[in-house]
Amino acid sequence: MERWSELSEVPDDFGETVVVIGNFDGVHRGHQMLLDTLIQRARETGRKAVAVTFWPHPLHVHLPNAGPQLITGLKTRLKQLETWGLDAVLTVNYTLEFARQSPKEFVETYLLQGLNAKEVVAGQGIRFGWQNVGDLATMQQLGQDLGFEVTVQDLITEPTGRRWSSSWARELLQRGEVDEVAAILGRSHTVSGIVVHGFKRGRELGFPTANLGDDTDGFIPGDGVYAGWLIRADGQRLPAAISVGTNPTFENIERSVEAYVLDRDDLDLYDEYVVFEFTKRLRGNTKFDGIDALIKQMTADVEQARVALGVASKS
Repeated sequence: MERWSELSEVPDDFGETVVVIGNFDGVHRGHQMLLDTLIQRARETGRKAVAVTFWPHPLHVHLPNAGPQLITGLKTRLKQLETWGLDAVLTVNYTLEFARQSPKEFVETYLLQGLNAKEVVAGQGIRFGWQNVGDLATMQQLGQDLGFEVTVQDLITEPTGRRWSSSWARELLQRGEVDEVAAILGRSHTVSGIVVHGFKRGRELGFPTANLGDDTDGFIPGDGVYAGWLIRADGQRLPAAISVGTNPTFENIERSVEAYVLDRDDLDLYDEYVVFEFTKRLRGNTKFDGIDALIKQMTADVEQARVALGVASKS
């Protein structure tokens, strides 16, 4: 998959394309339906399948102090898009100047002139152009006027009728409902980053943890303890109990994300890039009356994680 950050990077001989546009935060099942249709139409017509996405997220530009926490960062987003077999992704640098384009200007400059698009795949809720005045009807009218086809993909879920959306996934992640998020994303939610040195309290208690730093990529779920997996750069998947929060027993202020790999105290993960995959929420955060009570609960958490992950006890 080719990755472009400027229209000037698009090869002159790239050929005709079928295009889909969107933020693709989380690449959830609604996005996946669009991508499936994009790939299908590209293969049927012999054209290239191209996704156009934006970075930073538009709301972070228009509302810098109130933009949403993203489900995935750009690196993870592009990696997820690549799994769909796209021919290319254009990541547009989203600025206020870019946002001032009319819907027609955007389509002519980026889709037609820049990408030689002959077809656009669009969902019912598509919005584009200055102040999001462009919608599906606008795209269809532009298609008629400028000579490209528009294929509409309905994104309604079953049986609730609610559309899959990034905002819905964020609502669930905020509450720590990672199993329900997985139903929207079509996979378990992940965060990733470099393992850094923490307070080392877990090691002192017999549960050494890998702590992620401040540059964590991905929406950190609500505070609590989770069953999940720690995935190393080589693809090795290690069963883990993951803790998110401030650790109220020790009256911490800083929020941390750390994972204890079940039955392993021999791992040196410092400075390694890892992925935490959240499978099931086990409990919320609790302040315990003393270290003994905390260790007893952590032991119980590990056993619950085993059951949730289908991992046999070491003993």
